[in-house]
Amino acid sequence: MDDSTDKYRAPALEKGLDIVELLASCGDGLTQGEVAKSLDRSQSEIYRMLSTLVRRGYVIRSPSGDRYTLSLKMFAISQRHPPIGRVIETSLPRMRALAVRSWQSCHMGIESNGDIVIVGSAESPGNWGLALKTGTVVGLWNTGSGRVLAAFRSDEEIEELVARHRLAVGEPPFDRDAFRGHIERIRELGHERMASTTALGVTNIAFPILGPDGRAAAVLSCPYLERVDDLKVPSLDEVVAMHGELARELTEIYGGKTVKAS
Repeated sequence: MDDSTDKYRAPALEKGLDIVELLASCGDGLTQGEVAKSLDRSQSEIYRMLSTLVRRGYVIRSPSGDRYTLSLKMFAISQRHPPIGRVIETSLPRMRALAVRSWQSCHMGIESNGDIVIVGSAESPGNWGLALKTGTVVGLWNTGSGRVLAAFRSDEEIEELVARHRLAVGEPPFDRDAFRGHIERIRELGHERMASTTALGVTNIAFPILGPDGRAAAVLSCPYLERVDDLKVPSLDEVVAMHGELARELTEIYGGKTVKAS
């Protein structure tokens, strides 16, 4: 850690967070002495921190008073602002800015009870473009959004998703072998880039927004349309890179781990 970063440290806050993270991994709780030993801290400073955390309701003492465990307060706080809702709220202004820079529309999709649903959309700034309306249900195995949402899940979860999925309007019958091939390719590349199977002249770009567990919580997609007039706009490769950058940024906001670009 360099000097410029070190001078902004908050030692008391760090000690409190160390205790919270330690107790989170110990379901049966720990004594004050065990906490002090695990964190290599003195009994007195741990006592002060534990007393404060108990007073604020983040930690509770056992009936005998000798063990400390986390309360449900942090869980309750997290539920006040669901993470995916926060990501959608945070993503919209970024998606609008991306649409302006790329001259392409983009949208965000999630999986809901087997359906692939568009939950946010930003239109391109030109006189024409292709944008999906919020609330639109798209296909699972024949769209970039559906394939990417499935690719970053376990094989067991994919089977459950396929079982619950209802074909969207225009979605062809499910082809299991083709679907598995797409998923393996996407897992290797980290994203989807495909000719649209629903409209001619469209290239679908789709990147996952990953959660802390490595699963695709949402997908950022772009129905890329190539211009052939004299307006100079970003190329397909440039637009792919722009969407990959935003997807990684949103993944970090969501608390997930980014996918290495290929």
